[in-house]
Amino acid sequence: MNHEHKKDDIAGGQALIEGVMMRHGDKIAAAVRKPDGEIVFRERHHVPLTKRYKLLGLIVIRGFVTLFEMMFIGMKNLLFSSEVALTENEEKPSVWQLALAMVISMGTALFFFIIVPAYCFSLLKGMIVNTFVLNIVEGCIRMGLFFIFLGMTLLMDDMKRVFMYHGAEHKTVFAWEEGAELTIENVRSYSTRHPRCGTSFIMIVMIVSIMVFSLLGRPDFLHRVLYKLTLLPLVSGISYEVIRFTGRHKDWRWVQILSWPGLQFQGITTREPTDDQLEVAIAAMEKVI
Repeated sequence: MNHEHKKDDIAGGQALIEGVMMRHGDKIAAAVRKPDGEIVFRERHHVPLTKRYKLLGLIVIRGFVTLFEMMFIGMKNLLFSSEVALTENEEKPSVWQLALAMVISMGTALFFFIIVPAYCFSLLKGMIVNTFVLNIVEGCIRMGLFFIFLGMTLLMDDMKRVFMYHGAEHKTVFAWEEGAELTIENVRSYSTRHPRCGTSFIMIVMIVSIMVFSLLGRPDFLHRVLYKLTLLPLVSGISYEVIRFTGRHKDWRWVQILSWPGLQFQGITTREPTDDQLEVAIAAMEKVI
């Protein structure tokens, strides 16, 4: 059966531990494969905050709100997938352990992607006169740190499996967007790289941050860190609007050029999935469309 939908009808998802979460409209579904091969589902009806509260649905504001809302939803579904996918002999993380891991991850991200680049900015201020060039250099440092982080994840066997499910999620979303019948044979032919992806979003955040932070002038280290934290909602909000636009108009030539760097990043965070993994992603999508 073909799945017809409006052009602005958006579906998306997230890779889980041996599973995939899909979201479309007010529906969220996670499909996870148990060690014995059975696929277990967790379905939920969820009205986004941006729809419940008019103010939160305004352009730019909605991006920051959606980002944190999806982080919370994603954490809950990661907990579900760990409970289903791990065997009895494997230690399963509790809610507080996942919450602690999330806090530590956010703290680490703030340290390496805001504090460290800001410190480098302060060190280089006396060497680089042009403020915009100085921000580009700082952005390159931030991007380099991100590359190192992604490279480290490739050393983890468990993350390789997650990246394969990430690829399955992208293929399935692509197939649905094209109105194709959601069979393993059809979905297999689509790309693992999607312009409306979290990896591409991070790339756009880095580019937008260079332009926004260039307006700050050349403040000292502490003020620059403070300004960056204050402007984080604005940067993420603008980036969200860009990623929505590129996702809706991915056939436009200039949009494809704009999306190219982010798609190259996805060469690290996505892998070709197996048919079993595609089956899980399709099962999750079927629950929400």
